[in-house]
Amino acid sequence: MSQLQRLVIVESQVKGSIVALSSEQQHYLQRVLRLKNGDRFIALDGKGQTWAAILESDQATLIESIHASSELTVSVTLMLALPKTGFDDVVRQVTELGVSCIVPVISDRTLLNPSGNKLDRWRRIAQEAAEQSERQIVPTILEPLPFKTALDLQADSKYLCAERGSSQHLLNCELGKSVMIAIGCEGGWTAQEIELAIAKQYQPVTLGKRILRAVTAPVTALSLIAGMVESRAASED
Repeated sequence: MSQLQRLVIVESQVKGSIVALSSEQQHYLQRVLRLKNGDRFIALDGKGQTWAAILESDQATLIESIHASSELTVSVTLMLALPKTGFDDVVRQVTELGVSCIVPVISDRTLLNPSGNKLDRWRRIAQEAAEQSERQIVPTILEPLPFKTALDLQADSKYLCAERGSSQHLLNCELGKSVMIAIGCEGGWTAQEIELAIAKQYQPVTLGKRILRAVTAPVTALSLIAGMVESRAASED
């Protein structure tokens, strides 16, 4: 079952066990994936519900619910100051690694001013990455926020990736049920931004002794958190 192709559907498409497929979904299943009538695939609502489905021309039938989960047991929100380039790749990779929510922020050193089309593109990338990586949840991507505003978002554990130095390594931090990890763009956070974050109960952390690019740091941070969560879960089994 896990090797079947996956497709995100929305609630408005479903009536009982029948899914009305959009023309784009029909093209993807029949032309791109080469599925035929009667072939099975996995349908997911992007919020945790997953079903085995059978393709029937312009619609599909949900035949059984699937309860296996590949999600992290911790909700991870990535707050990322928009880099000049590469944000598409960051969205794709952190989705694969299990992020729950992505918050693009405008910091003092942010140069990118994204349009609404960019946000739509990021959400499509997240959906595609969730399908590809066999997730049950499609990450939420918020509209870009000023850094000061984004600091008011709540989480059990809040960490700010700061400059190299005496900060505690992220790998040695305690994780609550919800985690916020804030990462700057090129040049990192300003001293004033770090002070603002600390005042909002963010703990400065480091990702190691090397300088990481703005698009490498979030992938590193999500890899560390996912590894911590999954190794902890394995030790408890």
